[in-house]
Formats: sequence, structure tokens, C-alpha cells
Amino acid sequence: MTAVSIIAPVFGIIVIGWAAALTGLLSERVSDGLSEYVFAIAVPALIIGTLTRPGLTGEVTWSYWIAYFGGAGVSWLAGSLIATRRAGIGRPGAVLHGFAASQSNTIFVGVPTILQAYGDAGAFPLFLLLAVHLPLMMGCATFLIEAEGGRSLGQRLAGLGRVLAKNPIFVALGLGMALRLGGVVPTGVARSLIDGFGSTASTCALVALGAGLTRYKVLFDLPGALVISGLKLVVHPLVVWLLATKLFTMPPAYAGVATLFAAMPVGINAYLLAVRYRAETGLVAASVLVSTLLAPITTVLWLTLLGRA
Repeated sequence: MTAVSIIAPVFGIIVIGWAAALTGLLSERVSDGLSEYVFAIAVPALIIGTLTRPGLTGEVTWSYWIAYFGGAGVSWLAGSLIATRRAGIGRPGAVLHGFAASQSNTIFVGVPTILQAYGDAGAFPLFLLLAVHLPLMMGCATFLIEAEGGRSLGQRLAGLGRVLAKNPIFVALGLGMALRLGGVVPTGVARSLIDGFGSTASTCALVALGAGLTRYKVLFDLPGALVISGLKLVVHPLVVWLLATKLFTMPPAYAGVATLFAAMPVGINAYLLAVRYRAETGLVAASVLVSTLLAPITTVLWLTLLGRA
């Protein structure tokens, strides 16, 4: 197994989705519908199916969390500090710079890439991290942006709870863990439906991402987008790798999953948050595109460093 053979199917499908949208084979409406299907049905089914699979085992270690979120914290802080030195960027913009530099595209790129690289050995640590990554990162960004908005802590917590309760990924993670802890294993028709939808998640997610890239403008503040992409693709995974392999001791699959998780391009959630708060939308959109275009190169390098080449 080589690094190229791991990423070629992943980024190859992204390119096909991009070309299909660029040539008009996929309309914007189809792209939006495919993204909604992936987010609301396919990936939740993949999560539930994986977490309830017999024989899936793993351990929960604090070093795993510290390694990943330690790297995320360093990258976030660096992105925000760099933003404060640029003219015209306020508090929301600085928060979004840091958030984009540390928020990985987990659903559309991370899940297919990591499962391709580590298979079943990486499934448990992957979805374990996914369960914490979403609420913690989004929660921190929302709290920091709205700190000056006049809303009380209770109101912000309630708002975050409502958002997570409606998020299909978060609901699927909770349901999957509950079934796992209760020893419930779906069988028969239920298992066939879960596996059927789950098997479409990776391909549909990558096509949807590729088609969506046509909306972003790469020339909007290209230097700023390159800085954020560098923090996301290099600094974030480098700190995670150093913590996971040099400071702490953990299974190789855990260290590899954490590093690859951090090495993924800027997540779509950063763009959605920028749109919601009407701050740094162009820069974040350019960062999503630039980091995704550079990710095949950096991912090969990280896979090589992790011994998966």
C-alpha cells in the first residue's frame, strides 16, 4: 500500500465532482441536494453502522485528546494573532481566522481518507474524535464571536445545545454510542439499510465537495488564504504528531488518525460560520479552496511520515 494509492481515489473523486460541476453535468441544485444527503443520511448511517459493528474495540486515553486539541489550540492561536496584525479585522474576523486554521474538513475528506489509510484499526479513534471535535470546536468559535454580543452564558449554552440537537452527525454519534454501550447490534433489514446508506457516504461526500469548490474564488486574498492553509495543513498536524509520538505514548493507529485528522483541509463549517456572522467570508472561502487543492501533496507527505507509504 502506498500513500498515492490511498489518496488517489479520494482526491480523484473530488476532481471528478469539480469537473462535472464546471462543465454543467452537475447543476448547483444537484450539488446542494447531494451535500444535504451526505450530511443528513449517508454519513450518519456510516457512523451508526461502524460504531455498532461487532468486534470494533478501542480505548479512550487523555493523551489522545490532548495531542489533537493541543495542536488545534496552537494553530487557532497563531491564526488569530496573525489576523490581529492585519488592518480592518475585528474580533469576529480574528476568531474566524483561527477557527479556519484549526477546523478540519472531517466529513467530506477526513472520514474517507482515514478509513482508506487505517481501515478498521482507525475507525474507533476516528469516530471518537469526531464526536468531540464537532461540538467543542463549533462551541468555542461561537462563544468567542458572541462574547461581545450581550447574550448571557446561559443563552449561549442553550443556543449551542439547540444547534447540536438538530445536527444529524452529532445525533448519529450519540445514538451509535448508546447502541454500542447497550450491546445492541442491528441485524436483518435494519443492518442492510444502515450499510446500504453508509456505503454511499464516501463517494457522495467527495463528489459533493468537488462540485462545491466551483463556488469559491481562489484569488480573493490569496496570501491570506495561503497563510491559513499553511497553518491548517502543516502546523496543526505537526504539533499533533509531535505530541502524539514524542511526548505521549499511544497505539500507532491513534497517533496516525489524530495526525491525519489534523492534516485535512479547512472545513466547510468555517465558511458557514463566516457567512452566519458576515465576517471574512471571502478569505475563508478562498482558504477552503486553496487548502483542498494543496491537500493531496501534504497528505502524501504526512502518510509517508506516519509509515503508511
